[in-house]
Amino acid sequence: SIMELALSIVIVLAFLLLLVKIFLFPRKKIPQTGPFPQAYRSILAAQVDFYNGLSQVKKTEFENRMQFFLTGIKITGVNTTVEDLDRVLIAASAIIPIFAFADWEYPNINEVLLYPDYFNDSFAQKGTERDTMGLVGSGAFQNVMILSQKQLREDFENKTGKGNTAVHEFVHLVDKTDGAIDGIPESLLSKQYVLPWLNLVHETIKRIMENRSDINPYGATNEAEFFAVVAEYFFERPDLLRSQHPELYDLLVNIFKQQPKPPSKG
Repeated sequence: SIMELALSIVIVLAFLLLLVKIFLFPRKKIPQTGPFPQAYRSILAAQVDFYNGLSQVKKTEFENRMQFFLTGIKITGVNTTVEDLDRVLIAASAIIPIFAFADWEYPNINEVLLYPDYFNDSFAQKGTERDTMGLVGSGAFQNVMILSQKQLREDFENKTGKGNTAVHEFVHLVDKTDGAIDGIPESLLSKQYVLPWLNLVHETIKRIMENRSDINPYGATNEAEFFAVVAEYFFERPDLLRSQHPELYDLLVNIFKQQPKPPSKG
């Protein structure tokens, strides 16, 4: 009958579309890059609480994604030597905020410059007003991130702190994927949550400025810095953020699609 013929045609077309999707638009897979170095694994176990909170299967996935990041992103020491410790901590910082998104790649970075200590707005490593711990470059430094080696290491050594500069800078890159670093991660945040997010951002910034919040005052600079600062807090001390700022915690769970485990007290 005509009905059966039409149904057969629909089924054949659906099958052909499926084949086209499979062969022309395959799901990205993280390429094999060889065995994960045991030295890297030891550093992760000793330094990265986020990694230690994962199941064994998820730890392997985390390692694979770190390796993939390190094959594509150059890490260059400027007046310092880049060690395995630095490579592991930088790669871990990149993967932590985007770990729930299996196909995520950073389209807006190709190199990390590692400075030995703090630097100033002109990237000078000596002189006054050296208070910058990390930044995402622009202009001549487009697609470049600059980090303080000293701060990178201290942030992971501090097991009770709420800050992590490297994670902060990679969150800026996540924010930037929708075209602007503006504190509204449109590539991750569903439209219905944008207004509640902005309302909470402005309300919390007001409390910070009135000295009625435990959030780093730098978060009151603007919406972009607020997002990066509270993301640090979320990944470093999720337990504390959840107890102190439950509404903020819930929205960050919605944005990052994960609930990181609190650091081990042992």
